[in-house]
Amino acid sequence: MAFFICFLFFLISSATACDRCVHQTRAAYFSKASALSSGACGYESLALGFNSGHLAAGVPSLYKDGAGCGACFQIRCKNTTLCSREGTRVILTDLNQNNRTDFVLSSRAFMAMAQKGQGQHILKLGIVDVEYKRVPCEYKNQNLAVRVEESSKKPQYLAIKFLYQGGQTEIVGVDVAQVGSSNWGFMSRNHGAVWDTSRVPSGPLQFRLVVTGGYDGKWIWAQKNVLPADWKTGVIYDSGVQIDDIAQEGCSPCDIGPWK
Repeated sequence: MAFFICFLFFLISSATACDRCVHQTRAAYFSKASALSSGACGYESLALGFNSGHLAAGVPSLYKDGAGCGACFQIRCKNTTLCSREGTRVILTDLNQNNRTDFVLSSRAFMAMAQKGQGQHILKLGIVDVEYKRVPCEYKNQNLAVRVEESSKKPQYLAIKFLYQGGQTEIVGVDVAQVGSSNWGFMSRNHGAVWDTSRVPSGPLQFRLVVTGGYDGKWIWAQKNVLPADWKTGVIYDSGVQIDDIAQEGCSPCDIGPWK
């Protein structure tokens, strides 16, 4: 138990950073949003339906070995002649390994940073100076969802990914059990937002998640029949819960109010 607590603390510590502070960097864009749909988070074509296609690939410090998948950021470019003060909100769906920029955006998101009528002009620049900060994700009238991956094979293997995670936290642990049972088994992060296990309980399944909440971890319980006994691959199931927590940061305070 002591080892588990220390390991969990390590996961939470490594997944938490001063995200709400405003950071200065540069951003580029993909000419096709489909490039982000094949990203490291594993959202595949579902990503194209997220946030009106305003998507982003982030550097390893933002991707966080997959824990940063689904995180939301407000980003704006610093060219006041071309760009709006508000900028746009993006969802992280991929890993950016280009050390010239912190973000590579979908072209739709890149254009959304511009003032009205200036979208094509900002595209011609290719790379722009930006500032960004992490913000809570909001999914009105939408619970956290669980998608069963096509690689799953009943009864020996189950792979899932989480969609529509609200708030400003990261999922750092997942357990699964048969509904009504206290015999929980852990799942491992396969890649990005995908978790899996080769020890699949029988019957309908419930889940519990550890997310970064406060200065510590917080359990989120999805105790209804999240997956029915006859779960099928490729199907998205409603977890019955949503996450609205905002993880507190243990680093220096920063301005978490509106941008000026």
